[in-house]
Amino acid sequence: MKIIADENLAFTDYFFSEFGEIQHKAGRTLTHADVQDADALLVRSVTKVNQELIQGSTLKFVGSATIGTDHLDISILEKNNIAWSNAAGCNAQAVAEYVITALLHLKPELIDAGDSFTLGIIGLGNVGSRLVKMAKILGWSVIGYDPFVVVEGVSQVELDTLLQNADAISMHVPITQWGDNATHHMINANTLALMKLDTILINSARGAVIAEADLIQDIQKTKRLVVLDVFEHEPVISAELINLLALVTPHIAGYSLEGKARGTQMIYDAFCQKFNFEINKNFQTQLPECEQYFVSQDFKKVISDQLKDIYDIARDDRKLRACLIDGQVDQKSFDQLRKTYPLRREWASHGGPKA
Repeated sequence: MKIIADENLAFTDYFFSEFGEIQHKAGRTLTHADVQDADALLVRSVTKVNQELIQGSTLKFVGSATIGTDHLDISILEKNNIAWSNAAGCNAQAVAEYVITALLHLKPELIDAGDSFTLGIIGLGNVGSRLVKMAKILGWSVIGYDPFVVVEGVSQVELDTLLQNADAISMHVPITQWGDNATHHMINANTLALMKLDTILINSARGAVIAEADLIQDIQKTKRLVVLDVFEHEPVISAELINLLALVTPHIAGYSLEGKARGTQMIYDAFCQKFNFEINKNFQTQLPECEQYFVSQDFKKVISDQLKDIYDIARDDRKLRACLIDGQVDQKSFDQLRKTYPLRREWASHGGPKA
C-alpha cells in the first residue's frame, strides 16, 4: 500500500509502516499529484481534503488526526466511496489544560478564587465537558452554553446570560456557517458588548468563531485580556492583532504528546477496520516516563509552584511574537513553530488528575 501522511503526525511509522510505503509530506501544501496513486491519506486540519485534491485518485481511506472535520469535504469523500475517519476527543484533555494554564498565567490568584470566579464555556462537547471537570477540580463556578449537548453537573444557560455573567469565557465549538446556531463570527461586536469589561476571552477552537476586526476594536476600547491560539485568517496573523493580545500561541493548544499519539491511534484503528487488519498497537507503549510532580503533593500547591515546569505557555507566546516581520507573522516561521513544537505532557502523565 502507498500511504501519504502529514509530516507532523505523531508515531506514524510505528502505526503504519507494516502496511507499506509511507511518504511524509507538508500538510498545508499537499497537491493532487501527491495523492493521486495513494491508497490512504493521513492529515491534520491544515489540509483541505476536497474535490480538487482527491479527484481521480486511488484513495480508499482518509484519516484526520483531529477533533474537527470542517477541512474534510465529507460529501465528496462519500461520493467517491472513500472511507474517512477523524479523531474526535483525541486532544480534548490537552486543550482543557491549556485553558486552565492560560488563566492561571494571566491571574495566578485564581488558584484560590473558588466559586467567586465564574468560567463560561461555549460548547460542551469533548473539550468543553473536560474543561468543566478541570475547572470544578479547582473549585470554580462553571456555566455553559450548548444548544445541542447537555452535560451533567454544569449550569447551562442562554448565550446572552453566559456572556453577561462569566469572568472568563472559553470557546469550544466547531465552525458552522448556516442555521440559527451558526458559530461563524458568533463573537462579534454585539456579543462582545454584552461581556463585562474585565471578562477574559479565550479561543482555542476555530479562528473564525470570532470576528477579528470586531475583536481588535473591542480590545482597543476595553483593554480586555484575550488569549488566542487560533486566528480567523490563519496563517495570516497581523501585528496589529498580536500586539493587542494578552497571550498568543501558534495553534498548539492540543499539542500534548498524549493528544497527538491518541489522534494517530484513532485513525490507525479506523484504518485497520477499513482494510480488515488486526488492531494490535497501542500508543501508550511508546510514551516515555516523565517527572511525577503530583505524587503525594497537594494539587493546588503543585499547580501554583510548578505550572511553568509542566507547561511554559509564556515561551510559546514569545516564540510566536518573534515571528513578526513587516507587520505580520511570517507564514513559514508559523508552520515551523508547529512542526518543531516540543510536545508537552498531560497532567495525568505527571501523576495529576484528568477529566
